[in-house]
Amino acid sequence: MSEPIRWGVLGTGRIAQTFARDLELIDEGVVVAVGSRSREGMDRYADAFNVEGRHDSYEALVADPLVEAVYVATPHPMHEQNALLALTHGKHVLVEKAFTMNAHEARRVVNDARARGLFAMEAMWTRFLPHIEAIRGLLANGALGDVIAVHADHGKWFELDPHFRLFAPELGGGAVLDLGVYPISFASMVLGRPSTVVATITPSFTGVDGQTSMVFGYESGAHAVLTCTSLARSATRASIVGTDARIDVDGDFYAPTSFTLTRRSGESTRHEFSTQGRGLQYQAAEVARCIRSGLIESPAMPLDESVAIMETMDRVLAYQVPVP
Repeated sequence: MSEPIRWGVLGTGRIAQTFARDLELIDEGVVVAVGSRSREGMDRYADAFNVEGRHDSYEALVADPLVEAVYVATPHPMHEQNALLALTHGKHVLVEKAFTMNAHEARRVVNDARARGLFAMEAMWTRFLPHIEAIRGLLANGALGDVIAVHADHGKWFELDPHFRLFAPELGGGAVLDLGVYPISFASMVLGRPSTVVATITPSFTGVDGQTSMVFGYESGAHAVLTCTSLARSATRASIVGTDARIDVDGDFYAPTSFTLTRRSGESTRHEFSTQGRGLQYQAAEVARCIRSGLIESPAMPLDESVAIMETMDRVLAYQVPVP
């Protein structure tokens, strides 16, 4: 077995904690350092996950010679700056989704990583879960026939706190970047880049997008009907409809779960999966596989697709009407 990837974690929030917890389930990676602007947060994280390297600045973390790859787990508005900082110091990067705030920022990160010959990937962990791997296999084998539609929703309820990151404009708040990225990425995985985008957006009490419904059209004639909301807990299910069969993914479709394949005749097959943890370890294993193989991006989550997803979200958010 190759040596595990030595991770530096930039940020100490909930997703950074989940990443460290799930990384303990595999041998391909280990957190060797953490960086935070808060000494208290840094110490709490390091103590919880037995991390030796403690840095009270992001600059110190990316300069740590023990760190091979940096997991960027800060709020969306900081992703571009943090990723470029890590790349400048010769570190590979795994950048939380949404990859950046917009497509322009995404292109800057991608171009810089490619110019330096360093690995970069959007941390769309859903893409590497066992049930998604199985779905990709069925699609590749033509089990569904011609895909004509994708449906997916992601809705969660949050207390109406103006300082909470999902509602705070200065933290990149909004349902699309935080929740809508999952159904949008799911549709991208199945159908690629949409040719037409139509959206209806209801703002939250702080003015950021609170609920968004989207209809994407594709040159094949297929449609994707997607919704996201920060106002209520939705079913969070997804389906892929083909001329020969349909896949219905249980909620939460973006997390470890199962699905049912229903053929045109009505005959159905259940696909069950057992997964430890939250499932972030699968993306970490993919990063390790790619880096040890000399790849600078993952064929399962290519950088051009991450840029295209950001372009699609830009098109969706263009429908937002500013609150007076």
